[in-house]
Amino acid sequence: MSARAVRSAEYDGVAKALHWLVLALLAAQYLVAWTMPEIHRDSRPDRLVSLHVSIGLLILAIVVVRLIWRLRHPVVLIADKTPGWQRAAAQIVHGLLYVLLIALPLMGWANVSARGWRISFFDFFALPPIVPAGSALGHELGDIHILAAYALLAVVGLHVAAALYHHFWQRDRVLLRMLPGGD
Repeated sequence: MSARAVRSAEYDGVAKALHWLVLALLAAQYLVAWTMPEIHRDSRPDRLVSLHVSIGLLILAIVVVRLIWRLRHPVVLIADKTPGWQRAAAQIVHGLLYVLLIALPLMGWANVSARGWRISFFDFFALPPIVPAGSALGHELGDIHILAAYALLAVVGLHVAAALYHHFWQRDRVLLRMLPGGD
């Protein structure tokens, strides 16, 4: 068995950096989302909307890298003494985080594509539309995007609550394993 296939009990520096980078970008993304103008049928993208799209695409790219890293560097999610239902809940929450962090930017990308907007990554380069302009699916995904963003907040809240529970009540290393310098 290769060293990569062995499940470690600790996260490495790359995994930690990607984790906290996604969190920082999510905080920025929600701040931009709550301050940008509401998007209606005839809306045109302004600077905040363009920034929101770019941050979303950056989150998508980092989450894909993080998922590949995690698959190549597996880590035991929680301590062996944790009940089975908590292990299952942790796996479900982690799975939901990945699904939402990948689906949300794709839904947003589909929505701006359906609106016929030019999709740019921080004004460096344009990205192709992923659905045709006027696509009913793209518009529907825009509506779902909003609901999924609130679902992501709820799942992140569960993730944080579980980490704090493990740290303050279980007094195990679950939270410390992901903190910088927590090795």
